[in-house]
Amino acid sequence: MDCYLSLILVWISIIKVFHPVEKIMAEIFFLGTGGSVATKERDNTSLLVSNDEALILIDCPGSVIQKIKKLGFDPRCLTSILVTHVHPDHIYGLPSLVHSLMLDECRIDLYGSEETVVFCQELLDLFRLREEKIKTKINFISLKNGQDLSFASSLQATVLRVPHHSSSLAFYFDFGRENKKLMYSGDTPLYTSLFNSALDLDYLIHDCSAPSRFFKEYPLLYEMHTNSLQLGKLCQEVRVRCLIPCHFFGELDFSLVEIEKEIRQNYKGKLIMPRDFQRISI
Repeated sequence: MDCYLSLILVWISIIKVFHPVEKIMAEIFFLGTGGSVATKERDNTSLLVSNDEALILIDCPGSVIQKIKKLGFDPRCLTSILVTHVHPDHIYGLPSLVHSLMLDECRIDLYGSEETVVFCQELLDLFRLREEKIKTKINFISLKNGQDLSFASSLQATVLRVPHHSSSLAFYFDFGRENKKLMYSGDTPLYTSLFNSALDLDYLIHDCSAPSRFFKEYPLLYEMHTNSLQLGKLCQEVRVRCLIPCHFFGELDFSLVEIEKEIRQNYKGKLIMPRDFQRISI
């Protein structure tokens, strides 16, 4: 018997040498890439960050459970939810997500500013989704500007305040195993402090709501969002290696070709124009 066991162990060693366990890379999945008004091609902006240690949802608009399943993930494996701010298109799907998982004994950390956390608690309480009978439990964690987070041994993040709403946050991710840095802006106008942190950044996923002509027509947009001409200029100045614009307005008439052309007037780095359900390996 010992002889057979030894042979089996030898064969296992040989298999590991010639068929090593595949390294699971960190990946970003776009559940949506549009603004507050969805179109038939683009839903509200939301992301899924995945590696072999964590599954993180960034913002929680509608149909999140279905979208996560379409990408081949089990929603019960969510480890964290990051909410950038409390505007409806970033948060209205949270009660549905918890309600869908209410029979499963899940533990999910929800991160946001103090204002966001209080809002999320009250939103779930409207539907009695924090009662004892709800098996999925949300652990609420309030964040401060500059705070460091650890989601896994290979995935860290830093919290950054941004202007847009009093609750708004951006996140600077450090994928240690891949030695890559990624920043997600959330909704925001151009913000100098944010771009000071983006010097030589590997990936920047940033608000790019519309071409500049609409901002000239509606100047209030400069206080809330970023246009493609501005974004391209500043990303070139701070030498962002890969720019991924998102949060495209669905209520205005323009094409992504116009967005891309304006960015390319100044930006020379890698440019990815994301689609809903697109995957990007880090």
